Amino acid sequence: MKTYRKELWFNTPTRVAFINITPLVEECVRESGVKEGLVLVNAMHITASVFINDDESGLHEDFREWLEELAPHEPISRYRHNLTGEDNADAHLKRQIMGREVVVAITNGRLDFGPWEQIFYGEFDGQRPKRVLVKIIGE
Repeated sequence: MKTYRKELWFNTPTRVAFINITPLVEECVRESGVKEGLVLVNAMHITASVFINDDESGLHEDFREWLEELAPHEPISRYRHNLTGEDNADAHLKRQIMGREVVVAITNGRLDFGPWEQIFYGEFDGQRPKRVLVKIIGE
């Protein structure tokens, strides 16, 4: 069995961002040489997410608005976590909702997606470097 590991680094200019990382993951699959297997893609930071959905800007804006309604950034005093000197409790909650990782099948050397599926990095406390792990196993 082959294994492959790569870290993808992101530093978004905004606090919240959604980045389509499908092409980067596809490149990892090509580099790995795995034709049949699985790829794990996970955010290696507790205020970021990796998820699968449609690459449609209106949907992404809906995500931003929905998440902000569920866990508003301000007032930061509403969260006990922020009493530690942090201001990112909302980002922890948003990550919990959107998820830590995805696993995608690799078939014939390609990501085996359903219609419209793409992989996204979700940032909820940006403007600093964070990483995403890509781990591939298979033959």
